[in-house]
Amino acid sequence: MVQKRQKSWDRVARWAGMDKEKGETMVTENEAIMQEETKAQGANEAQTGARTTHEAGEESGPDLAAEGIAQQEIAQLRGEKDQLVDRLARLQAEFDNARKREQKERADAREYTIGSTVEPFLGVMDNFQLALKADGTAEQLRAGVELILKQMEEALRGLQVQPVETVGAQFDPRVHEALGSIETTEFPDHQVLEEIRRGYKIREKLLRPALVRIASNSAQVSD
Repeated sequence: MVQKRQKSWDRVARWAGMDKEKGETMVTENEAIMQEETKAQGANEAQTGARTTHEAGEESGPDLAAEGIAQQEIAQLRGEKDQLVDRLARLQAEFDNARKREQKERADAREYTIGSTVEPFLGVMDNFQLALKADGTAEQLRAGVELILKQMEEALRGLQVQPVETVGAQFDPRVHEALGSIETTEFPDHQVLEEIRRGYKIREKLLRPALVRIASNSAQVSD
């Protein structure tokens, strides 16, 4: 297009009989026009490229932003998972330590209870061994056994173990177990007359009932 204009101006100059100086002026004007058109064309191309780049950026921008947010969430979830795993490991270790400590305390308490229970009877066993080794009459042996029995009763009292009252007491099915009765008119009906096996209780709790024989007074029953 510019070339066509240049040729047109040249023809006009020749036809009009313009001199060389005027022709050079026309050529300069033509060059200025061509430079302006070139600048305008370059500006249009730059605007077109910028618009294309902006549109492409608008299309790719949301995708990149969403991807970045997703990566941050994944990193956060991984961090939370690591914290939970570490906390679970610590809780497991604390539970194991507590379980071992509880087992040890239970074993220590059991050993203490057994020790405190057995200790009073060690002297009783010593006296039994001495009685077996002793040379003496039957009366002396009997007297020694009675002393050992008293020592045993003292050891039981130290553990809060008391014998159940029997002979002379009224029959109580809560602590007595009757193995028979004895016909009599001298004692009240259902009074304990004989102890066959001693019963024991620790404080108010019955360890075993006493085996007894009780009075059967028919006169009191008929009345």
